[in-house]
Amino acid sequence: MEEVKERPKLKRRISLFGVTVYGVGNVLGAGIYALIGEVVGITGNISWLAFILASVTGALTGLSYAELSAMFPKSAAEFVYTEEAFKIRLLSFLLGWIIIFSGILSAATVALGFAGYLADLIGIPSVILVVIFAILLILILSVVNFIGIRASTWTNILFTLIEASGLILIIIIGIPFLGTINYFVLPIGGSFGAIFSAVALIFFAYIGFEDIANIAEEVKEPARNLPRAIIYSIIITTILYCLTAISVVSILPYSVISSSQAPLSSVATAVLGPVGGIIMSFIALFATANTVLIMMIVTSRMMYGMARDKALPEGLSKVSPKFRTPALAVLVTMILTIIPLFLGDISIIANATVFGVLINFFLVNLSLIVLRKKKPEVERPFKLKPNISWLPIVALLGCIVCFGLLFTFDLLTIIIQVIIVLCGIVVFYAMKSKIETKIRK
Repeated sequence: MEEVKERPKLKRRISLFGVTVYGVGNVLGAGIYALIGEVVGITGNISWLAFILASVTGALTGLSYAELSAMFPKSAAEFVYTEEAFKIRLLSFLLGWIIIFSGILSAATVALGFAGYLADLIGIPSVILVVIFAILLILILSVVNFIGIRASTWTNILFTLIEASGLILIIIIGIPFLGTINYFVLPIGGSFGAIFSAVALIFFAYIGFEDIANIAEEVKEPARNLPRAIIYSIIITTILYCLTAISVVSILPYSVISSSQAPLSSVATAVLGPVGGIIMSFIALFATANTVLIMMIVTSRMMYGMARDKALPEGLSKVSPKFRTPALAVLVTMILTIIPLFLGDISIIANATVFGVLINFFLVNLSLIVLRKKKPEVERPFKLKPNISWLPIVALLGCIVCFGLLFTFDLLTIIIQVIIVLCGIVVFYAMKSKIETKIRK
């Protein structure tokens, strides 16, 4: 009898340290470089508290990812979770659709942050120029995305250190100023309710920890290391974010920071002079450009994967014979990323991004709850506690918090996401005859 060859598996080679660094690198990104001014403008000197609340929200969902990733240590995590829980193809498609547009909007948000720092660096803080610079960045990085790049653990560590160095610099220069202000002061006319509005916006800076679940097949002892890496990543980034928030308002008034197109550069300039501002600008430019590139790569590959699965037009799955990259998916990602830049308002685009991410996180938490009920027999190497009977309290709280935060957004943000979802439904039914429907065994 002919021996059946077992499908080759990915090698488990990433340690707890490696996966934690990967998580910190993904979370750290450039969100705080792009949004710290907006956040301080909403919350004033108490912005540090909003960062802590946002981290708690992330931790609730992060723990749900930890249990699910230990149960199903596979790539394309969110799709696996929702299909296992609900067996509804439209829901899985819409989740992928929302993730794609969250990536597009996220790239657009950070591109505007990059352009703000560049405009400030050359001394021409024009809104029109900011949009032009953002478009040029998208065009250049799309070429890089098309040609293809190679990533490794060491490059990820290097990029993480560079991105962290800017925040560490701000924290260090802020030490002599600590204790010089009241850290519980809100902006004039502000209320504590504004903190919760800021939490939703700040959540943008925590996006990325969920990607740890997507490398579950390559992690040593995933049941032990994945949950720890997720929590460690959130703790490390929260400490950096809170200390940065405290330092910036200690050095400059929140009103000055919120009105700057390059807030961290303004803070560095105030203490170190023009040279300090220039150094911070270059770090911010690197951090933001790198994040935009990562977002565009991930989004184009998501399009490619869904097209290969016949959920999107087949052309998006075509690979360049020379560069071995999804050429049309890269082009479509570029065009869709440029469109929201014309809004010119970084907070609008960031809020639209977070709204989509919160929908994703709500469904992940709900998937865990449903799977606890529907598939109690499935092995769970890591299981959330405490529980009421089969019901995981942490996942339930994650659902409630994510759902509740959706109501903190303004009408424009909701309209943008409704349009995105409606477009997704139209595309789904237009492609229905080509979509694979073999979900149930």
